[in-house]
Amino acid sequence: MNKLNISRFPILDTACTETMNTLCTNLSCYGADVRVVLFTSRYEKEGKSSIAMNVMRTLAGYGKRVLLVDADLRYSTLAKSCHFDFPQQKTFSLAQYLAGMCTLEDAVYQTNLSGAYILPSGYDVLDSMQLLASSRYKKMMSVLRERFDMVLVDSPSAGVVADALEIAKHCDGAIIVVRYNRGRGQDIAEVAANITKTGCKVLGAVINGVNFKSFRNRKYYYRSERYSAYYRRYDFGVSTEKADKR
Repeated sequence: MNKLNISRFPILDTACTETMNTLCTNLSCYGADVRVVLFTSRYEKEGKSSIAMNVMRTLAGYGKRVLLVDADLRYSTLAKSCHFDFPQQKTFSLAQYLAGMCTLEDAVYQTNLSGAYILPSGYDVLDSMQLLASSRYKKMMSVLRERFDMVLVDSPSAGVVADALEIAKHCDGAIIVVRYNRGRGQDIAEVAANITKTGCKVLGAVINGVNFKSFRNRKYYYRSERYSAYYRRYDFGVSTEKADKR
């Protein structure tokens, strides 16, 4: 199998590390019914890619065999921000696989983290929907579901382009990453409703970019008027102020 080295990971403090542990434990509680999980957001730069990467690292640390699929074919920054290093000269990607230019085995990389694998997006694609809606993508997800304990899919923002909703059709559950104090609860609820229509269950949301030092009581976040209507419908995890804006 091809190799891929990840040379940069966001530094997590104790609070954020515990949050990742809690989030991954909650995901594990769903059992075999939830093995393919979508990570998306309402807006751009809310931190979904950073959250997905850290969930991959945490689950792999539990001894799971985990694959992260970078399905942002329009404009992915994951390889650059995390400093992906490909030892082999010739590399392949999701875009190339979906275009029929390589096999699935060519495009999946074993990382330098034990148990963690990545399927990179590759070059930017203008008509990404044509590839994501293809029978080749559907077949790929069925194969990956059988080969890995968990498959995490990092998609474009669901409130910006339709790609995330197409991707959601092949996922068991979705996590919506919400950057604290940004946007309206109504917008987030709309994204959740659209994902649910695809047949993918919304598992909950992660509030990103919260500065715990600014508040005396963490319960404040669950009483915020900005998101209160959404809180009544879904469960939440909370990340800290050190998560990246990807």
